[in-house]
Amino acid sequence: MKSICRLLVAALCVAAPALATETFEIPRLDAKIVVDGQMDEPFWAEAMEFGLEYETNPGENVAPPVETTCRMLYTDTHLYYGCQAHDPVPDSIRARYSDRDDTFGDDAIGLAIDPFNDQNTAFILDVNPLGVQSDRLYIEASGHSDVTWDAIWDSAGRLTDYGYEVEAAIPFSSLRFPRATEGQTWGFNFRRYRTRDSFYRIALVPYDRNDRCRTCQHALLQGFEEINPGRNLEITPTVTSVQTASRSDFPNGPLDSGDPDYEPGITFNWGITPNMTLAATANPDFSQVEADVARLDINTEFALFFPERRPFFLEGSDYFSTPFRAVHTRTVADPDWGLKVTGKEGKNAVGAFVTRDAITSLLLPGPETSGFDTIDDSSESAVFRYRRDLATASTIGGLYTERRSDRYSNRVAGVDAHLRMTSRDNLDVQYLQSSTEYPGSVTEDNGLPEGVLDDHALSARYQHSRRNWSLRGSYTDIGDDFRADLGFMPRVGYKQAIAGGGYQWFGDDEKWYTSIELGGDWDRTEAQDGALLEEEWEAFAGFNGKKQLSVWGGGGVRDRVFQGVFFDQSFIWNHTSFEPYADLRIGLETDFRDAIDIAGLRPGDQQTFEPFLTWKPGRHLRARLSHTHRTLDVDGGRLFTADLSELRLVYQFNRRTFVRLIAQATDVTRDQDLYEDEVTEQVEDLFGQFLFSYKINPQTAAFIGYTSGYLDLDNTGLIETENTLFIKLGYNWQP
Repeated sequence: MKSICRLLVAALCVAAPALATETFEIPRLDAKIVVDGQMDEPFWAEAMEFGLEYETNPGENVAPPVETTCRMLYTDTHLYYGCQAHDPVPDSIRARYSDRDDTFGDDAIGLAIDPFNDQNTAFILDVNPLGVQSDRLYIEASGHSDVTWDAIWDSAGRLTDYGYEVEAAIPFSSLRFPRATEGQTWGFNFRRYRTRDSFYRIALVPYDRNDRCRTCQHALLQGFEEINPGRNLEITPTVTSVQTASRSDFPNGPLDSGDPDYEPGITFNWGITPNMTLAATANPDFSQVEADVARLDINTEFALFFPERRPFFLEGSDYFSTPFRAVHTRTVADPDWGLKVTGKEGKNAVGAFVTRDAITSLLLPGPETSGFDTIDDSSESAVFRYRRDLATASTIGGLYTERRSDRYSNRVAGVDAHLRMTSRDNLDVQYLQSSTEYPGSVTEDNGLPEGVLDDHALSARYQHSRRNWSLRGSYTDIGDDFRADLGFMPRVGYKQAIAGGGYQWFGDDEKWYTSIELGGDWDRTEAQDGALLEEEWEAFAGFNGKKQLSVWGGGGVRDRVFQGVFFDQSFIWNHTSFEPYADLRIGLETDFRDAIDIAGLRPGDQQTFEPFLTWKPGRHLRARLSHTHRTLDVDGGRLFTADLSELRLVYQFNRRTFVRLIAQATDVTRDQDLYEDEVTEQVEDLFGQFLFSYKINPQTAAFIGYTSGYLDLDNTGLIETENTLFIKLGYNWQP
């Protein structure tokens, strides 16, 4: 037992060898800079100057083909940066007007900053050559960026005869940083993105491909004495007006117009300290201005995931991130109010929120399928998260969630750790225990056991990464009665082991490829009693090349048991996309697999084709057209044919104003003779949304929109079932 404890302590405390990092001293000036994309103020001459001297993609820390110079300074209240990007062919610069966070494919220059220098998270703030902002939060443990994070900051850019120039002013009130009266040390990196035949990434510091930790390789920025976040109080009142007309009796009933509904709301954000934020909201406006991407929901086993988009829940969402998706705030469907605290003091980070939800929606998971139910009661939800930094880029934490009403309760508690054992080895573990009690109507309607349901969830993931090859393994064990009702865990009652790896070759601008990768994995999934659910072997290969060409494909075989029936299956898939021209990207995804007819419990042959096209002519217009065509054949014929088309057209007048049209059409045809139960032979629906948006920042905005839905059942013709006119106004006031 002592030896096990010693090994655990060693794993918690070990850190990768310290990297040699460059340190810069940022000057503090009493500057008043007008952010207009022209670095003509005399203060810029006194700023710290940086040259971006490393091409980290596709080249490996080689001299870049273009010159980039950045400068940085700070005042009492703001961090400023400005960059001059030279290009031998200025006409080749890709720059378009777009909504914020929609600059993918453009040239850009960005700053990544890690104010706590803990190698766990980094704020990334990019600006394209026309001044359009893109900000996100990079989370080291997962290696992914949270693009839903939005900060209020100022930026500008302009095209020049030598390339382009950008400026940015970032209020300290929009960042989280340590509370200190003396100087601070932040991690940081400048990166320039240059999109041509290849995607070029040019950086201030080199990137060691033997080390998967990006924030560990940042340069260091010293200074920031007694920086002032200001009063750091934001008050955002909103008002939404909605009028909906609906047809309750389809197809012959009238389209009844409802009365206009006016919903005022207000949200407060207060920076109690530079590193602690209190947020409160009353009657918040959570109208769905942004339409979800359409997806086919036919013959599916588990619930589909949709991301959170609501500002109150997005603020500080990284504090609640764990290996399991045990917190997914979209489960709070219709909140009356909410209160949240997030912050970090030294090595300790905390996050907590409470809400009251007018309805209680339930995701009912299982080992082979998941379902939904609703309790008509209102419910209260509470989440508490604690995380402590250990050695470099390592953390240990705890999580507690509770959701309850008069007839229902769900509690989850557990611990987790992200351990950077060496620069090449990472281990993520989490253990959760849940206790759930449903009302009798839910247990009876869904065949669930009565009484309190208690169970566990365990996850362990290990990854070893080197420059050219990697190994990974994971083990997951989730009990039959485990529930995380404030999260998104649609599958329970299984044990799964995965082992895999891959090998990668890197090219450069002189070769026909920029990277080639081969890999594969094995996984085995069992029910809690040890019965086989699935065993799969898969291999894949892919490469990236000129014209932004990306070709990936793979296939495999699996043995699968579904509801007691054995299925011997195989599958093959492919993804191909490229840019024949600078303003056009086209692609095709295909998937051919042995599938299961869920309703009929029989084998089938499923084929899926998904072509897509993105066109960006000029600086203002962009269009994306995608289509999904899916068929499932069983003995006796074609069970169903499903088609889903989506068109998104956006005209961006300037950085603040756009109009957008979305059209989504779904057409599903079934062979009634091949179904045991009665089904509708043909279902066709059409959804459209028109939106006008004027946005000064993420919270100060005006939206006017109109949506309409049409339905065709068994050739009734498309008949309008619902339409909605909405107006949403929000203003971010910082007294």
